[in-house]
Amino acid sequence: MKIETERLVRFEPVVFDPSLADEIEASALRFGFTYRRMTSGAGHDAQMISRIAPAAMIFVPSHEGISHNPREHTEEQQLVQGAQVLLDVVQRRLEVG
Repeated sequence: MKIETERLVRFEPVVFDPSLADEIEASALRFGFTYRRMTSGAGHDAQMISRIAPAAMIFVPSHEGISHNPREHTEEQQLVQGAQVLLDVVQRRLEVG
């Protein structure tokens, strides 16, 4: 038996843009949302984008902490708050840029 392997994709860890992460945190504070900075071990498009542009991620809580699983569920209000933070950060970036 002969086994051959071929690497089709490479997911190296990345460090997200600190200023963008700071803006996300500041936005959450302005809205009065609870937040925490965290590390993700999951593969996301942001890993690839970070090679060519500033990138960071906004996570919203999932019920019982379950994510990347068919049982994952996030309350609608949490999704709305995550979208509010995203919109706020984008608008502030457009005003500066």
